[in-house]
Amino acid sequence: MSMTTAQTGEVVKEPSAAATPSDQRERDRMRRRLARRRGGGWWPYLFLAPWFVGLFGLTIYPMLDSLYLSFTNFDLLTPAQWVGMDNYDRMFTDDPVFWDSVHATLVYVVVSVPLKLALALAVAMLLNRDLRGIGLYRAAFYLPSLLGGAVAIAIVWRQVFGGEGLFNDFLGWFGLNTGQDWISSPDTALYTLVLLAVWQFGTPMVIFLAGLKQLPKDVFEAAAIDGAGAVTRFFKITLPLLTPIVFFNVVLQIIDAFKTFTPAFVISNGSGGPLNSTMLYSLYLYKKGFTDLQMGYASALAWVLFLVIALFTAVNFIASRYWVHYDD
Repeated sequence: MSMTTAQTGEVVKEPSAAATPSDQRERDRMRRRLARRRGGGWWPYLFLAPWFVGLFGLTIYPMLDSLYLSFTNFDLLTPAQWVGMDNYDRMFTDDPVFWDSVHATLVYVVVSVPLKLALALAVAMLLNRDLRGIGLYRAAFYLPSLLGGAVAIAIVWRQVFGGEGLFNDFLGWFGLNTGQDWISSPDTALYTLVLLAVWQFGTPMVIFLAGLKQLPKDVFEAAAIDGAGAVTRFFKITLPLLTPIVFFNVVLQIIDAFKTFTPAFVISNGSGGPLNSTMLYSLYLYKKGFTDLQMGYASALAWVLFLVIALFTAVNFIASRYWVHYDD
């Protein structure tokens, strides 16, 4: 008797009472050959090898090494000395600048993320039309996201909000120019960083625009026939259908806001001033690690940041059960 395999179409003889040892060996070779064909052999692992090297060599090993260093006193020049929980104890009980950085970062995240997403959704709604040259408009609105993280833009931003900058000139048109240096004031310096973050709304805008393109048009047409206005259609149809995209953008933008570094570094000349008002957490981590050469303490700061981001992400996923609406 014989049978045909479903995958390869090859015929494999079933064992019989009169089978010889050579027949048995042939059947074993056939089974091994078929098993190799089904499993792909070692070729998939060869092609995945660069990814595994990057995963273990550039991600997992550095993370584990930084976790070890967070329990040590390490200055990059001498061998690390184990100090246990001293770095974490110092962080929470004997480091006022740490709490200044936490306050500045939380204000930055809480203010910039909602404003950025609101502006991104508003612009996406305006660009979700079939107009002549609409591609050019979309590219123009996305451009700040390509340039906003650059050092040059941060330098320009510092000039714009200086005492004699363009922002004061703009206020002068309305008779409100007081000559204030918005960058040098501890009450307003952080909010210039917020404005820079909001200006970089291109990435969430593109994601919102892609989501708007997928919404069923017949639902909006039926609502318009029933007399629903534009505002009602937005809050009753568009926003509920778009909540998975909103959730995705919220998670990404919160993570990105917690990691903000370049604007704070450039605008404050690396000091986090004035009076630590722009001392974002990533900037403080950088100063401790590469300016003060306290790499052990900086590693502890990094792991606290990792845990905080993980906590915020977990809370978002748990809360999404109550406001994110999927097709099912």
